[in-house]
Amino acid sequence: MIPAKHSAMKPIWIIDDDRSIRWVLEKTLTREEIPFRSFVSGDEALEALARETPQVLLSDIRMPGTSGLEVLKAVKARAPQTPVIIMTAYSDLESAVAAFEGGAFEYLPKPFDVDQAVELIRRAIDESTHQSGASQEEPLMPEILGQAPAMQNVFRAIGRLSQSHATVLITGESGSGKELVAHALHRHSLRKNAAFIAINTAAIPKDLLESELFGHERGAFTGAQAQHRGRFEQAESGTLFLDEIGDMPSELQTRLLRVLSDGHFYRIGGHTPIKANVRVIAATHQDLEKRVRDGLFREDLFHRLNVIRIRLPALRERREDIPLLARHFLQKSAQELGCEPKRFSESALRYLAGLEFSGNVRQLENICHWITVMAPGQQVEIADLPPDLKDGPAQSQSLRWERVLAREVDQMLAASTPNVHATLVQTLERVLITRALAHTGGRRIEAAQALAIGRNTITRKIQELGLGLEGQNS
Repeated sequence: MIPAKHSAMKPIWIIDDDRSIRWVLEKTLTREEIPFRSFVSGDEALEALARETPQVLLSDIRMPGTSGLEVLKAVKARAPQTPVIIMTAYSDLESAVAAFEGGAFEYLPKPFDVDQAVELIRRAIDESTHQSGASQEEPLMPEILGQAPAMQNVFRAIGRLSQSHATVLITGESGSGKELVAHALHRHSLRKNAAFIAINTAAIPKDLLESELFGHERGAFTGAQAQHRGRFEQAESGTLFLDEIGDMPSELQTRLLRVLSDGHFYRIGGHTPIKANVRVIAATHQDLEKRVRDGLFREDLFHRLNVIRIRLPALRERREDIPLLARHFLQKSAQELGCEPKRFSESALRYLAGLEFSGNVRQLENICHWITVMAPGQQVEIADLPPDLKDGPAQSQSLRWERVLAREVDQMLAASTPNVHATLVQTLERVLITRALAHTGGRRIEAAQALAIGRNTITRKIQELGLGLEGQNS
């Protein structure tokens, strides 16, 4: 008897010549109140397939007569939306690849855990249920998406700048989409019919960057066998986007300032001034004000660039946009890879919205590329997300701590802080020892034991770090 809650569901088909496997799956599905039908061979299942189709099909890959891969091919030809789970005791690369190339929902190696098999079957049932509904493909959305107030401010700024030639400075963390904003500023400007030229000033060696920006004359230096037009000339009448401007070498900062000041520049080795009819948009993930204070960035150039500033929020500051972006990137990935678009379950979207995304929008896009290739079904659940996104609470806390430390290291290195290693090690030791002593009420022996270091070591560290704890209990 089929329970009422499954009365509208077609049976699950089990195809395996191994009686013990069929028995285990039959007993399990009976316990779970899921209707099923068993077949001892692929040939028997194909005869039934001519008259009806299953809700989900589980098939062994190697059987006498018709193989599981041949059954898979037949099912996909007759009912392409039916999820097929391939089972095999021969877990090899060729079998897995052949199964997925044939359109398998998932690949289940034997021996399998019964609970794991049930979970997989339930996911396949959900998949088939969703597939039976009308397929509604969302129209592809614009590249810059956002409903959060912070993003609305960005859109508003782009709109207000549409009739302006003003220099713009875009700030924001790496991966937050600064180049997309620069493209949007160009597309909605009076220069939209001219070129948009981008250059990452941090990605080009210092010795080549000047030539890339301003060009050179033939014979200007060894290897300069022909005249070269730089990015300023290539962007004539259009927009020049200078990404990671905070990393520009000081001597080039001076040349860039001169161009922004008087509107002319010289090619390397040239003697004729060239007029620069270019709108400059710059971007950086660094704190330029701090770079100025540290003497690493020219203050006058900063003020020339900082005419209009647009701050792009980090993804964690606009969590309400994560579901919108995730759906968009999943659809975009499917189009780029030429496959049917997947869709996120509500639970998966809620899970994503709670993540930190240190890599911002770029990280989310990469995750969606991974899902498009690696997730087994059309509906993406939490279990289908990349493994590194599903760490337990303790590991997640550890990863958050490591990310904070990584950002601190990046900032110190970017600011050319001396003795980075020694400074951070001393800070770490100071925090460890003071917190351990606080935990033990100032008892050094217990604090040393808690930290798994020797008593002499903790005493020496207290003195070296100048913690002023001489009066603490020993």
